[in-house]
Amino acid sequence: MAGSACVATVLLPGERPRVEAAGAGCFTAVHGDTVDDAARQARRRPFDALVVSVHRCEDAELPRVARFVREFPHVPAVALITRSDARVSDRVLRLGATGVSAVVDASAPAGWQRLRDLLREPSSPVVAYVMSELDRDLEGATPDCRLFFELVIRRAAALTTVGLLARELRVVPSSLMSRFHRAGLPSPKTYLSHARLLHAAYLLANRGLSITDVAHRLEYSSPQSFGRHLRALMGITAGEYRRRYPFTAALVRYRAAFVTPFRERLLAFHPLGTAPGGHGHAAA
Repeated sequence: MAGSACVATVLLPGERPRVEAAGAGCFTAVHGDTVDDAARQARRRPFDALVVSVHRCEDAELPRVARFVREFPHVPAVALITRSDARVSDRVLRLGATGVSAVVDASAPAGWQRLRDLLREPSSPVVAYVMSELDRDLEGATPDCRLFFELVIRRAAALTTVGLLARELRVVPSSLMSRFHRAGLPSPKTYLSHARLLHAAYLLANRGLSITDVAHRLEYSSPQSFGRHLRALMGITAGEYRRRYPFTAALVRYRAAFVTPFRERLLAFHPLGTAPGGHGHAAA
């Protein structure tokens, strides 16, 4: 379902249809038999959360849960309770010690609604965090300038060219590029290319993802293509980028290189040609 969260689960067979029913319209569940199955799924595609049944998670699984939390720190892990038994409290405590961040008690009907509320929207912490930092520079900027940055940051992982970006913005690519040039700003391609590196830094913080995994997540044609992109933009390898630019450092660099020095120009900038009394060049 477009726009819904995607959740990896490790559940008892009887819990799976109940979770699927709870997720209707809110999230899609992808089931695995073990936490290692969930980790393999998380390497192949983005996930917004891991839901682990308290009743399925035996002691042997606890180290695997801890490893998942350590390797995928940006994927929230949720413990699910669907019935009361003598071992629940002890298992919840043990799961909490592994780093599981939330507990949902669905042994009562209200618990299913809590699960829905918790997983209702896809988590996009990278977008929220980047935009909160850019707000320092963009406060008072024109609505279409802010729209440009929100779209670039939100969709950078999938928008691989300025042509695709222009289509999303409903403007002619040449018009978009000329507006940035006339304003004395970095090109739209520059903003987009380096925003893709922000997403790369965010993903590379997950030690459970290899450089190949990250390249595929960001829709590069190959790990070599990702490496060439990094060398062209930064002059370093993907491994060096992972070591030298944790996500927060990559974001500091993005602001310092492409946003803060151009703040005054950005505040008055209309990338979509929507200045009062102006005429935009909307794409058909």
